[in-house]
Amino acid sequence: MSSSTERSRAASTDQADRSAVRTGSYVYGIVPMDVELDDARGVGDPPGRVKLVRHGEVAALVSEVATNRPLGRPQDLKAHQQLLDAAAAEVPVLPLRFGAVMASEESVVDELLAPHHDAFLAGLKELEGRAEYVIKGRYVEQALLAEVFAENTEAVGLRQEIVGKPEDATWDARIRLGEVINQSVEAKRDTDTNAMVEALAPRCVAIAVREPTHEQDAVHLAVLVETGRQDELEQALDEFARQWEGRVDLRLIGPMAAYDFVMTPQQEQEGE
Repeated sequence: MSSSTERSRAASTDQADRSAVRTGSYVYGIVPMDVELDDARGVGDPPGRVKLVRHGEVAALVSEVATNRPLGRPQDLKAHQQLLDAAAAEVPVLPLRFGAVMASEESVVDELLAPHHDAFLAGLKELEGRAEYVIKGRYVEQALLAEVFAENTEAVGLRQEIVGKPEDATWDARIRLGEVINQSVEAKRDTDTNAMVEALAPRCVAIAVREPTHEQDAVHLAVLVETGRQDELEQALDEFARQWEGRVDLRLIGPMAAYDFVMTPQQEQEGE
């Protein structure tokens, strides 16, 4: 059993630990000031309750976070994206990058909303009635390799040189074959990406080509679309899915916040 002195020390330690926790305002993005929030939760452990910090005609989505605990857990990034994407399905949103923490709600107004109010308002008006979607296409491996060997005689010759021989005796040929295949895939990716961009351009406000995230990526695009034209986008992708059946697996992700089509002051400073 603990003595009264030990209990007193433990209570003092707990109180000191609590007083040592400093908090800041985590900022997710900028929305119109007349937005209403439900009981939304954001980053942190436990997840912080999201509130609006308003100034003029714009507002920031914020929640309180402990500044002495690092952010960066997968669930924090997921919470950041889910909050922004859910908001973007209802209203225009200018997303801030993951990890934006300011000292207080007052500093959110004084250092973010007030000096950039007009630029934020203009950006929100530009996004009104628009949403971002991401299109990902990945080559089916067997179909991809069949195309490469059908079109590239050097690849065929290298494969014949390798078959049935020890790895150490054909090391150079194996390295070269890998290079030939990679070059062929890159060329196919460029061709297929350009074809899709050309077909989607009349249906989109803007298109951004993203870097591939996998060696077998065929296309990786972000598109900004008028919400009333989502059906047209889906119809165009259905046509590509028919043309590329058995060759490329396509996915449409969204709607989501316009991560690829806005430049916040935070991002402008990072780019300087």
